[in-house]
Amino acid sequence: MRILVHCIIVGFLVTNAFGQPPQGTNPNDPFRPPLDPLSLKLDANNDGELSAEELSKAPAVLQALDLNKDGKLTIEELLPGFLERRPGFGGAMGAARGPNRVEQKLTEKHDADKNGFLDPNERQKALTEVQSVGSGGRRPGGRPGGRAAQNGSAGPKVSPNDVKSYPDSSLYDSTILRTIFIEFDTDTWEDEMAKFKDTDVEMPATVIVDGTTYPLVGVKFRGQSSFGHVPAGSKRSLNLSMDLIDGDQKLYGYKTINLLNCNGDASFLSSILFSQLASDYLPTPKANMVKVVINGESWGIYSNVQQFNKDFLKEFYGTTAGARWKVAGSPQADGGLRYLGDDAAPYRQRFEIKSRDDDDSWKALIHLCKVLNETPLEDLPNALEPILNVDGVLRFLAIDVAVVNSDGYWTRASDYSIYLDPRGIFHILPHDMNESFRGGGPGGGFPGPPPAQFGGPADGLPPGGQFGRSEGFGRPGGRGTGGPGHGGPTLDPLVGLDSERMPLRSRLLAVPQYRKLYLQYLRTIAEKNLSHKNLTPVIVHYRNLVDSEVQIDTRKMLSYDAFANATAPLQDNQVGAPGSINEFIGQRRDFLLKHEEIGAVAVLDIERPTISKPRVAQGDAKVTVAVSEFLASNKRTNKDPQGEFEDWIELVNYGSTDVDLSGMFLTDDADDLYKWKIPANTIIKASGYLIIWADEDGGDEGLHANFKLSKDGEVIILTNQDAIVDSLKYGPQISEVSSGRIAGDNGTIRKLRPTPGSPNRLVD
Repeated sequence: MRILVHCIIVGFLVTNAFGQPPQGTNPNDPFRPPLDPLSLKLDANNDGELSAEELSKAPAVLQALDLNKDGKLTIEELLPGFLERRPGFGGAMGAARGPNRVEQKLTEKHDADKNGFLDPNERQKALTEVQSVGSGGRRPGGRPGGRAAQNGSAGPKVSPNDVKSYPDSSLYDSTILRTIFIEFDTDTWEDEMAKFKDTDVEMPATVIVDGTTYPLVGVKFRGQSSFGHVPAGSKRSLNLSMDLIDGDQKLYGYKTINLLNCNGDASFLSSILFSQLASDYLPTPKANMVKVVINGESWGIYSNVQQFNKDFLKEFYGTTAGARWKVAGSPQADGGLRYLGDDAAPYRQRFEIKSRDDDDSWKALIHLCKVLNETPLEDLPNALEPILNVDGVLRFLAIDVAVVNSDGYWTRASDYSIYLDPRGIFHILPHDMNESFRGGGPGGGFPGPPPAQFGGPADGLPPGGQFGRSEGFGRPGGRGTGGPGHGGPTLDPLVGLDSERMPLRSRLLAVPQYRKLYLQYLRTIAEKNLSHKNLTPVIVHYRNLVDSEVQIDTRKMLSYDAFANATAPLQDNQVGAPGSINEFIGQRRDFLLKHEEIGAVAVLDIERPTISKPRVAQGDAKVTVAVSEFLASNKRTNKDPQGEFEDWIELVNYGSTDVDLSGMFLTDDADDLYKWKIPANTIIKASGYLIIWADEDGGDEGLHANFKLSKDGEVIILTNQDAIVDSLKYGPQISEVSSGRIAGDNGTIRKLRPTPGSPNRLVD
């Protein structure tokens, strides 16, 4: 034990020492390691060595460093600030490296002509500032301890006239291979984009798809390992903002396009297969394959994966309202919803809010964590089900383990999405799907093995980003992983049940009825979805669709032989070839169906998720509030509290008692009744009026809805729970002329002289 402790200590001292520049100005001075708490406590005399006496005190010192007294030590407990200082995770821009990196703001500062983007001259000035700050210590080109990506080379020239167009096919149509052309205003686009990676600068580009030209699209490199571990000139993942300047510009209905390089996935199919399977159980990002051409040169095949944004919410939940968080991959691997106290700061370090940042959303997330972690198990269902879609979580956990997602919740406590719907229910959804359906062992499709797949250090750090943990990458939850490191076909479906950092597994699956339902979902997945009958045709289809393109793809991460082996068809005996996805499917399915506890439960009848529309009852006698007046084209009539001319909606309480509007909803979309939630403690006095500004300025003083009114005509609807309290439909409007009713909640819509907060008056 002492030798092991000694090795760990020495390893930390050496690693920490070489991660820092020598202290002092004289290059001849002897090097001394920086004075971190660990070295201060162990190396009492600060001579850079550990004596026998100092070493004998090591266990007590290490125990004292266990700040949360959980019997385990994290990197940050051993060496506070280590992750921020370490090359690849620190540097001048590296403060808060990890899930929520600080983004350097440059666009507004250098946008001299204020047109919303940086032209070549403006970018050069911004690049000077980026270079003066530093690049955050990134060292692209290889994963520590792993296999570096093969170097890319110039691809074939391609023009829009050379490819087939599919204007009538959806963006995620699986039957076609669409080509996306990206044209930058410079040949140095790759170098500029790499330097702007951790900034808010998006490279402006013209995008051409199916013969249609989309101007001023914002392009950025995306991802962490998919960028940092890929050398320049090879394929890196791309993010396209179709609405960089034109907020209404979309590509087949979508504002954001994610083009993934499939780093480590020779088949290009992990995300697609995950989406295919999971979409029967949960709202899941769609995925297919596309070909990308940049400045007239082919960059080969990418996986096209749907963004988790408002477009996603509208498609799967019928609303754009609510709060969204991304739980990104992180060496700390601590996004599992542990309760960390009532202060929002530690949650902000672990969860990246993607919707409007407001205190109520964070309070709701903290409350969820507290209920999940601190409620006695016998009381957990009653406490949790009103605020969490538990059934959806159990489906998510079952899928995560069934396909052995190496970037999943079960192993990293990260890489997923959180959605808080307008009615206060949390939903847990898949996010990173690129490291699933793997683990068949070294072979055709899995050369290496890549450490992110088979248990090597994640991003060059110890398993799970922590030392002394039984639930790190190598042994999540202390149960057998059934394969090298990240698990394989024999991954135990009950992995992580003693892991405090994964309470969705350890707490939920400790409840008998939840454990049984989780096992039922696993059996259902194995029986119906994780089968050659269901998935092999998908593999065959995509292999045939892109085989010739993969052969000539000069930027792909792995070889064509690796692609051919990973997507190899079933052999004559209907068994997958060694190292292929088909082999993994067969082995994983067999293991799950032979599992004792899974075999003891019944298969479920599953219906594909659809938009859950509210039960709407017209009218609510308890709420004596109506839409009284509105102005949909306010150019000079009256200003909001910020001094701006904005559209507004006036509500009237025609009853004799005050009405609390807290938690009710206002919308301009009949298909999205929960678009804007009226804030807590919003009271409208008896016979009084209330003005709501329809301007999308949610963070400002006053009541500001998250939508604007159309002067061409639309609807205004007030809802309370599942009841429409009042609904008003209007046609084209005239500037500075309001519309509304003369009395209460009824009457014909009339043209009015704007009188916000006062009784309505007809236009003279």
